[in-house]
Amino acid sequence: MVRISKHITYKEATRSATALRLGIENIPNQYELHNMEIVAKKVFEPLREAVDAPIKINSFFRCEELNKAIGGSTKSQHCQGRAIDIDDVYGNVSNAFMYYYIKDNLDFDQLIWEFGNDENPSWVHVSYSSKNRKQVLKATKKNGKTIYSNY
Repeated sequence: MVRISKHITYKEATRSATALRLGIENIPNQYELHNMEIVAKKVFEPLREAVDAPIKINSFFRCEELNKAIGGSTKSQHCQGRAIDIDDVYGNVSNAFMYYYIKDNLDFDQLIWEFGNDENPSWVHVSYSSKNRKQVLKATKKNGKTIYSNY
């Protein structure tokens, strides 16, 4: 089985129900794959070690065609393999725990509290870059549009 890291398979990192449904080949090139390995090493694996349990990956790599199909930002770091959306669907820790653990303990470019409520986001978006900005945001909906604010 091909792996991005100890706890992330290639299949898991590129899986998309939308891509399957629309027949989109969601295949990273070498540059994007390299970025994915860095995100896994610098963010996902240290977090996974702290949680000491599985963490669901909602979205990792998205080719531009897939990103467009789901209505993603034209500047999405997912398209470069630099961002990952995670969710604790297994009940081991809360998404808030993962958010604050990343914020307080790991280096990152962008960390987003994605929707949910003030106690727990619906999921956590985190990216890693060669020039990390440590940008901390909260995503909310207003009049059907996603609004990002400093958090």
